[in-house]
Amino acid sequence: MTAVSRRSALGIGAGALALVTVKPAAAQFVRKDGAATLEAIRAFTGGKEAAPGKIVMDIPPLVENGNSAPLKLDVPGLGDGVFVRRIGVFNEKNPLPETVTLHLGPRTAPRVQTRIRLADSQTITAIAELSDGTFHSATADVIVTLAACVEG
Repeated sequence: MTAVSRRSALGIGAGALALVTVKPAAAQFVRKDGAATLEAIRAFTGGKEAAPGKIVMDIPPLVENGNSAPLKLDVPGLGDGVFVRRIGVFNEKNPLPETVTLHLGPRTAPRVQTRIRLADSQTITAIAELSDGTFHSATADVIVTLAACVEG
């Protein structure tokens, strides 16, 4: 039998105390509904309304594989000195409603091309925040034949 030094005993005791007193992080409650999406959009806009238009979203209406859905976003025809600060993409049925947030600057062209994962057929919403403080939106309905983000 090996003797435990006082220093080792104190270290083991401190580690055990830390495990007992530290609360585990609260598990994130996943809601896949329209209300969660609306809350995420309100958080993104700070409660301001997003006017439809100015942002062009191109996503196929039928996606065969939800693991990789192509998405293009463009904000054409901005006035002098106005630029896109952020673009947020939101969905209804993924485990988390905020798919991506893109931060842009005055020298960045407001054209983005990426791929996103889709859990199921759903409505995708894109919100653009302009430098003048306004928000603009676009929506698209997407049918997914092979869903991604499968749980359980």
